Amino acid sequence: MNNKFDALKDDDSGDHDQNEENNTQKDSEKEKNDREKPQSTTKRKVEQFWRFYSHMVRPGDLTGHSDFHLFKEGIKPMWEDDANKNGGKWIIRLRKGLASRCWENLILAMLGEQFMVGEEICGAVVSVRFQEDIISIWNKTASDQATTARIRDTLRRVLNLPPNTIMEYKTHTDSIKAWEEFHGLVNSSGR
Repeated sequence: MNNKFDALKDDDSGDHDQNEENNTQKDSEKEKNDREKPQSTTKRKVEQFWRFYSHMVRPGDLTGHSDFHLFKEGIKPMWEDDANKNGGKWIIRLRKGLASRCWENLILAMLGEQFMVGEEICGAVVSVRFQEDIISIWNKTASDQATTARIRDTLRRVLNLPPNTIMEYKTHTDSIKAWEEFHGLVNSSGR
């Protein structure tokens, strides 16, 4: 039977109870599938990501000055992108040797939606430098202090950071101003 109404077509069949049981069983299987769909979608995303990630060079294996960017589809890793322009980023400076583990933990937490802030996360960056490495996670709304605090706390947990780790939050507006001042595009008074 294709739907619930097929059971009503043949009143003389004598198997109404069995039809109802079949339909009830199909309904419960559909409900179960609907409940499992978000989990299976996440599982597929993780598996697909892992296929690519397993072939990539790890940040700790890079030498010199390098940046890895991982952003949601359609979001560019630029302050000026529409999704980023009102946002900011949490910045964590790491001693050498920690970037690969922290980067992997961060991107898996993002993929697994462990931050619990809806669509607020835009992406993440790991910057390999000569004396230290820097990890940052970008979000859409710098003015939402509750969300930025939740991101900070989740970041501290997923990276297993010691309580005394310095974490800096910087708005993209401040980053743009600092960049412009550094490059002599404006003076410190904003002109």
